[in-house]
Amino acid sequence: MDNLSENIKRGKRNKVKDGIWPQMSPLGYLNVGGRIVVDKNIAPLIKKTFEAYSSGSFTLREVREKFLALGLKGKIGLSISNCQNILTNPIYVGLIRWHNEIFEGKHEPIISKKLFDQCQEVMKRKSKPKSSGFKPFLYRGFFRCGECGCFIITETQKGHNYLRCTKRKNPCEQKYVREEIITSQIQKEIKKVSLPLNWTKWMIEENKKDQSLAVQSSEIFSQSTKVEISLLDSKIEKLMNAYLENALSLEEYREAKSVIVGSKQLLKEKLQSFEKKSHNRFELTDKFLKACVSNMELANDRTNEENAHLFKKVGSNFLIKDRTVLFEPRGVWKILVGIGFGGNSAPVSRLRRDRISGGNSDFQNLRRRRDSNSRWVAPCHLSKMVY
Repeated sequence: MDNLSENIKRGKRNKVKDGIWPQMSPLGYLNVGGRIVVDKNIAPLIKKTFEAYSSGSFTLREVREKFLALGLKGKIGLSISNCQNILTNPIYVGLIRWHNEIFEGKHEPIISKKLFDQCQEVMKRKSKPKSSGFKPFLYRGFFRCGECGCFIITETQKGHNYLRCTKRKNPCEQKYVREEIITSQIQKEIKKVSLPLNWTKWMIEENKKDQSLAVQSSEIFSQSTKVEISLLDSKIEKLMNAYLENALSLEEYREAKSVIVGSKQLLKEKLQSFEKKSHNRFELTDKFLKACVSNMELANDRTNEENAHLFKKVGSNFLIKDRTVLFEPRGVWKILVGIGFGGNSAPVSRLRRDRISGGNSDFQNLRRRRDSNSRWVAPCHLSKMVY
């Protein structure tokens, strides 16, 4: 009987060493063919649970109640302690904790190591709810008064939202303005960013050239990261040898190994994320340039919240004066406005007719700026601006 027990324990530990979870699947996974696979129905709720708790805005009890209502319920229920066990279980980042030792798992992770670490920090601080108690107005904290510099606040009167200056510092003659008017002005400002067709075709070709150069840089970065991962593997092996030679206690070995395995997981995620972003960056840019000769359709298709978020990305120093939105463009917006895009000036008209001959000096200035700084790539900035 003792031999049977020892054999079972030995078999489980051997599975764990091979990266295989040796017993009943945790919530969010299913047992299939001796391994655990992601439960497509429950896994999204597990991820949302981590995301909600990492915000620091919810207690464990609130997180539990919130996701119980959405159907997150284990075989033995979901108590507060079970909820805490989920949020501290590294199984969800692709790691296996077995008898206080961390091993690399072969199963698919549900969340990233970064999100998991954020939750551990929140739990360590014993975060309390931080609800402000304010109404979620669309433009809360967005604008300042263009006359006196005070914040613009939102009030609801007769079913409509109005923006007005607080007038706390100095006398101010600015009047209130309906939220719908400000929203309409923001949409118009977004529509002003319009790229000529010839420029768009040129940028698509430049994007292809940049992509080929990025592939070379990506290979260098990938190789460097793989070398770092290999070095960490060597460190783990050295730790094991040190433990076997009694140079380290079991507790010291487990603690040091846990740190190294965590670092290795972060590097693996970093490598995976870089390879994905390196590919997606150019893909999204190409998609944007082909689909968005003008930003007019983009502004119409977005919700008011999405337009406000985009507006924050492309500008700064947002003001309201005489019921009109004022702002300072930045990044690509600043460049496009500087050379006349978004208006009806003669240089822009010439550029839109012919990128090369019309407005040649403007084109050369933009092109020269790109060539003099290899990090400045217009298509990439455009993709960040939109997506």
